[in-house]
Amino acid sequence: MASPLILETARLWLRPFAPEDVDVLHRMWTEPDVRRHLWDNRIIPRERAASEVEDSIESFRTKGFGMWVIQLAGATDVSGFAGFRPFGSPPDKKELMYGIDPPLWGRAYAAEAVGALVRFAFENLGDERIYARTDPPNVASVRVMEKAGMTYLGRDYEGDIELITYVIENPKTSCDGEAARGGASTSSQSSCDS
Repeated sequence: MASPLILETARLWLRPFAPEDVDVLHRMWTEPDVRRHLWDNRIIPRERAASEVEDSIESFRTKGFGMWVIQLAGATDVSGFAGFRPFGSPPDKKELMYGIDPPLWGRAYAAEAVGALVRFAFENLGDERIYARTDPPNVASVRVMEKAGMTYLGRDYEGDIELITYVIENPKTSCDGEAARGGASTSSQSSCDS
């Protein structure tokens, strides 16, 4: 029986980051087309990639979630990454992050991985909603969010970086998504009760 942290789709395998992934992730994360949106076009040092991998391993150990590498089914090469990181103030929400190696763009692998991770979060972690953010020029990322069933929530800033936010509600725990949009009732009876 496979580990519950190993996720499989029709075309992909997702497994948690491991120490041996540092070099391939560093290479991918420093690709100009990836780093433009992931690292605000900064070339990160290998030590930063190693730190991200270590943080993900610790997050899986303590919280049950983190980042996964994406592999094409039956292959051993890393084709991308996807997963969750805490965000917000306090960091009580999960932000979905993802990226595919540029030679594999345009094949809907990111949307497939995102769908698997959303199901994992709803079914295994009991999340009520998942968020994803990107900078406005990243229309490919917006398409991935929309294919995954996410809806536009709004714009905000992280420092001086403008971001657009999308959200998806767990159909088993939400009534109509009004809480995620900021419209939750302040009365003792919400519209979910009617």
